[in-house]
Amino acid sequence: MACKDPEVDLWTVPLVALNVRVRKQLGLYLNPRSTVAPDWMAVAEAMGFTYLEIKNYESCVNPTKAVLEDWQARCSDATVGKLLSILSDEVERKDIVEDLRPLIDEDVRKYLDNQKKKAEPPLQVPEVDSCLPRTPERFGITLEDDPEGAPELFDAFICYCQSDFEFVHEMIRELEQTECRLKLCVFDRDVLPGSCVWTITSELIEKRCKRMVVVVSDEYLDSDACDFQTKFALSLCPGARNKRLIPVKYKPMTKPFPSILRFLTICDYTKPLTQSWFWVRLAKALSLP
Repeated sequence: MACKDPEVDLWTVPLVALNVRVRKQLGLYLNPRSTVAPDWMAVAEAMGFTYLEIKNYESCVNPTKAVLEDWQARCSDATVGKLLSILSDEVERKDIVEDLRPLIDEDVRKYLDNQKKKAEPPLQVPEVDSCLPRTPERFGITLEDDPEGAPELFDAFICYCQSDFEFVHEMIRELEQTECRLKLCVFDRDVLPGSCVWTITSELIEKRCKRMVVVVSDEYLDSDACDFQTKFALSLCPGARNKRLIPVKYKPMTKPFPSILRFLTICDYTKPLTQSWFWVRLAKALSLP
């Protein structure tokens, strides 16, 4: 079954090309049970559905719609051309094809145009398409940034307040100076002075670090910088879809644990029975792609 456009082979156009309007019209033709003309049951049989399957479709409000969706989902040859062939040749409903052909051809044209647009690479100037920092303040912000602008990358950004820096030192020993060989971004050690704190922090969390470790303590709750860093990281991964943020509790707290982190799995260093697994679990989480 060829399209009116001689360059289009409808046997290669998947059924998904037909939109809601056409499917609704097909239902108006095929849903009513008729003793004169073949209905949706004849179409379903021609599509290969079994007797029991067809009987189950009888309870559907729109059986034609359900049959089309299931045929599309399970058959690789569920194409527009195949559907038109079934309607015209196998169930002899050429009247439907003739009436709906203009709408079907319009859907096919729109589908092919959309596919062509998706296949074409977007037009971008080099500056927009570049992976390098785009503005001067994002060049040379860490100790090992390349002078030409190639960014230094890290496995994790460590969010901490100054009073917890002793534990951050232990984290460096356990994760960087062992066989784990992870690369951590510790602000006081790795970031060069003289730049805007908020601009550089957002650049590091979003572009330079795969994950962020939040060292949670009573002092953390009073830190404006930690609050900004945590909320910014959460905004990048709603629902923790890519496990971007990992809370770490390393000492007992007198204040309630922050509510914005309660839905995340915690690495808890305060439990003596699980301390031996702590660094292994944290290193594994930070090593995920």
